[in-house]
Amino acid sequence: MSKKTYAGIPEEYSKLDSAKIVLIPVPYDGTSTWQKGADKGPEAFLNASENMELYDIETETEVYQQGVYLADAVTENSSPEAMVEAVHQATKKYIKRNKFVTAFGGEHSISIGTIRAFNECFDNLTVLQIDAHADLRKEYHGSKCNHACAVYEASQNTNLIQVGIRSMDVVETTVMDKEKTYFAHEMAIDDTWMDSATDQMTENVFITIDLDAFDPSIMPSTGTPEPGGLLWYETLDFLKQVFAEKNVVGFDIVELCPNETEKSSDFLAAKLYYKMLSYKFKNEGVEDEFDNSFDNSNLNKNTNSKFNEEDEY
Repeated sequence: MSKKTYAGIPEEYSKLDSAKIVLIPVPYDGTSTWQKGADKGPEAFLNASENMELYDIETETEVYQQGVYLADAVTENSSPEAMVEAVHQATKKYIKRNKFVTAFGGEHSISIGTIRAFNECFDNLTVLQIDAHADLRKEYHGSKCNHACAVYEASQNTNLIQVGIRSMDVVETTVMDKEKTYFAHEMAIDDTWMDSATDQMTENVFITIDLDAFDPSIMPSTGTPEPGGLLWYETLDFLKQVFAEKNVVGFDIVELCPNETEKSSDFLAAKLYYKMLSYKFKNEGVEDEFDNSFDNSNLNKNTNSKFNEEDEY
C-alpha cells in the first residue's frame, strides 16, 4: 500500500506530532473462511475517502482539521498470533502518545490486538461490538486468533456489549452474556435497545464494527453478508448516542471485502469512519489540546503484554 495522507488531506493536518487522530491500516486476511479479499479493504477504504466531501453537514465540522496521521500499515502475516501481537504493539504505541487511535482492517481477527491494547490502557473498558456474528469461539481452525474468535478474549476481560447479532454457533451460547447481547430480530421490534445498550456501558468505550453488521442491501461487499442487518441512520443514531454519553477511547472497522464492480460499500465504510470522528470531536476546537484520559498506571496490568515502558515510538 503506497504511503499517502488520509482522505488526501493537506500535509499540515497529517503530521504525527500535531495530529490528534491516528489511523492504522491492517490489510490482513489470513483466517477468513468464505470470501477472501478483506486484505484489500484498507486500500479500497482509503481510495474512497479521497473522494469524500470533508465537511460534515450534521455536525457542521471539518474533523480532518483535528489532524489525522496515517500510520504505516501493519503487514505482519506470518501467523494469526504474530499479526495480533503486531497490531497490539502498534496500537499501544500510539495510545501512549495520547492519540485517538483507530484501525481499519482486514478481517475481524485484527481486533483481538486493538482490544488488548485498549484494555491494558483504560480502566473498566467496555467493548461495543456491532456485528452480524457473535465471534465468541475460544479457538477455531487451530488458532485463538481466528476471525471467529475476535471478541472471545474481550468477553473474558472486558464489559462486552454485542449489537446486531444474527448468526452464531451453538457453542457460543455457553460464552455469551445474553443480557448484554442485542439480537437483530429483537432489535427490529424493540425501540428501547439503544438506551438499554448504552446504559450497560462503562464510561470508557472501545467500538469494533464489523461491516457485515449492516444489511447487505447497503453493504454487500463483505466476506460473510447476513440478511436482516442494520441500516444507515439507525446505526448513526446509536453511535451518536454512545459518543455523546460515553468516553469513546478508540475504534476499529473491519471486514470490507471490496468488489471491483460495486463501490458503494467502500464509500459507506469511508463515510462511517469520518462520521465517527465527527461525533468524537464535534465539541472540540482545532486548537484545543486532546486528552484521551489514558492512565499510565494501567500499562503493565496485563502480564501477557510484551510492551515495555522503554520501547521507542
